[in-house]
Amino acid sequence: MATGLRPFRGRSSGELASAILRDTPRPVSEVRSAVPSDLARVIARCLEKDASARFATMADVHKALRSGPARVPTAEQGPSVAVLPFQNLSADPENEFFGDGLAEEILNALTQIDGLRVAARTSSFSFKGKATEISEIAAKLRVSTVLEGSVRRAGNRIRVTVQLVDVANGFHLWSERYDRQMADIFDVQDEIARAIAEKLKVTLTASGTTRLVKQATTNVQAYELYLRGRALLLKRGRHVAEGTECLRRAVDLDPTFAAAWAGLADTYTVRGYWGMAPPGETMPQALTAARRAVALDPDLAEAQCALAMTLLLWERDYAAAEAAFRRCLELNPAYTQGRCWYAAFSLQFVRGRSTEGVAEARRALESDPLSAYATSLLAMCLGCAGQTVEGLEKARLGAERDPDSLLTQWVHGLVAHWNGAFEESIAAFKAAEAVSAGHSYTLANAAVACADWGKPAEARRLHEEVLALSARSYVPLAQLAASAAAVGEQDLALDFVRRACDEREPILIIMARLFPDSRRIREDPRFADVLRRLAFPD
Repeated sequence: MATGLRPFRGRSSGELASAILRDTPRPVSEVRSAVPSDLARVIARCLEKDASARFATMADVHKALRSGPARVPTAEQGPSVAVLPFQNLSADPENEFFGDGLAEEILNALTQIDGLRVAARTSSFSFKGKATEISEIAAKLRVSTVLEGSVRRAGNRIRVTVQLVDVANGFHLWSERYDRQMADIFDVQDEIARAIAEKLKVTLTASGTTRLVKQATTNVQAYELYLRGRALLLKRGRHVAEGTECLRRAVDLDPTFAAAWAGLADTYTVRGYWGMAPPGETMPQALTAARRAVALDPDLAEAQCALAMTLLLWERDYAAAEAAFRRCLELNPAYTQGRCWYAAFSLQFVRGRSTEGVAEARRALESDPLSAYATSLLAMCLGCAGQTVEGLEKARLGAERDPDSLLTQWVHGLVAHWNGAFEESIAAFKAAEAVSAGHSYTLANAAVACADWGKPAEARRLHEEVLALSARSYVPLAQLAASAAAVGEQDLALDFVRRACDEREPILIIMARLFPDSRRIREDPRFADVLRRLAFPD
């Protein structure tokens, strides 16, 4: 009505439905410049793909249309802030990791302040590298203020410039420039967090002498390696190996650096359950690093989460893992990775509690609404729970948000398969393979999808490709089992599964209970013995 054009088009109802699910409409201002910007923002919010980003009620739409600037939280909702990744103004592009880490540490400090709502890290950082107006960022993150900044390094000197913007009027509430030595970086982070609390008139429960930003290490080089390693781990896929090396060097430089030990444990665990190396090579190292992290700082959420995953996937101590996950989320309820891992691995894969797993995954996405990672994990939980229609919608959105991620493309392929969208599934697996350079998961899961699609010859070709890959490099036995079962080699599949159980493969924990791709294996009566050995909780 505002532009004279429909936001979505299609030659058939199917094409129209696909456009609604996948296409982003042109901004109203591009279609018709005469539309007032406030109205354009209201329309854009009404067209958000993510339900949590749209208006909750028509009363809210009415209020926004009457009051002008839309989607900015009111004072009654309390102060809120988003911390954007800091712009790297240094000559060395590698310092970009440092700028991101600096912003993340400030964000983590602000989350400790009672009465202040802070947008989650993944959602805030989703705008990195995009020319998005502050008002639009604030609207999507539902915050009233935004912190942006820049970092410039020269040798041991650092300049940090920050601005806190009031979204309602676009004015700076506060700005500051810090010229310091690199060794003072934790003091700078603490000063910025305290200044924000003061400007937003949030009462600090801690005393003036208590730091908001904990100095995790006194070794600046170890800190920089930690920031880089964590950033690389978040990318998954081929970046995990480099991230592992960075975090290993960080703990070598400072053996008392708890957060780096937790990060190192996570890299080993990810390598284990993604089948990047034999579990006997990675999981014992993960357990050692996680226990070291907890011993150094038992109140660190990341340490408890790292320990929970190793206890679950390697030790198969499900009760202790549950306790560690709960402690992690008690320490930091907004820890996206911790809640996603708890939802998928503990509740669904181990305990078979589909509904609770979906609920926890929803909480993760509600807390971090623009996170591609949380979106894809919710999609997988929905798919495993049989809710494949909504699961596919979320899987598409996750892949759209981060198309270069192995995880998002892999989950898209899985859930499309489980929803019967086979052609879409194979296309997503090919995209995942392009990202991962021939990962065994994409090949094996594509073989299962082709078998269910009624293409046995293609399933056989993919299965043989998985076998050929296993002759050149490590391939999880559980994945070999899935592709073998897909082509009717049930005895071979059961042999692979038994060996996977003997070798304590983490992927077997994922596949054994609810994972739809393992249906053929689970239906074999002989699989009951494997389940008995896994000793899952009732």
